[in-house]
Amino acid sequence: MTTGTTQRRASIIHGYGASPDDHWFGWLAGRLSEQGIPTTIPALPNPHDPDPAQWTEAVRADLGTLNENSIVVAHSLGCLTVLRCLRSLPDSWHLGTLVLVSGFNDRLPALPELNSYIGGGCDVEGLSNHIGRLTIIRSDADPYVPPGHTDRLAGLLGVSAQVVPGAGHFLASDGVTSLREVLEAITS
Repeated sequence: MTTGTTQRRASIIHGYGASPDDHWFGWLAGRLSEQGIPTTIPALPNPHDPDPAQWTEAVRADLGTLNENSIVVAHSLGCLTVLRCLRSLPDSWHLGTLVLVSGFNDRLPALPELNSYIGGGCDVEGLSNHIGRLTIIRSDADPYVPPGHTDRLAGLLGVSAQVVPGAGHFLASDGVTSLREVLEAITS
């Protein structure tokens, strides 16, 4: 629910090897801006050689103080980073909307170079109690994040993943430069 005193705001968190200008991030920021929702897309440090502590700190700095008007959208490795950031917060936080695209909590067979970043994943127990609206989106044809990984994460968070057929890993190279499903998860 949006209150009259606090404006909604959104953060879009990119994944491994990406930048704020990639994929569907700019498209989503533009659509949200048209609806009066200011949106940031922070450039996470060293996206091709990510450091978990640096990424978590950059996400924490971008998110600021969360409330029922806060919207967070994350893609791929950005999802794990956001979950770790949320896990590190004091118990009293509340997030209005969280949308995870190609999220996971387990090591990825196609990207063993991320094993040290992923480690044992993130303890997500109880996180959904702090989130007003939670949506998890995956493709049925993701070459990097096995569908079962996203489904397992969704189950741990108490929701079912929404499937977008044929969207690959939701990259521009997969033909995904807009993502209506994320916009609808935020605005409908």
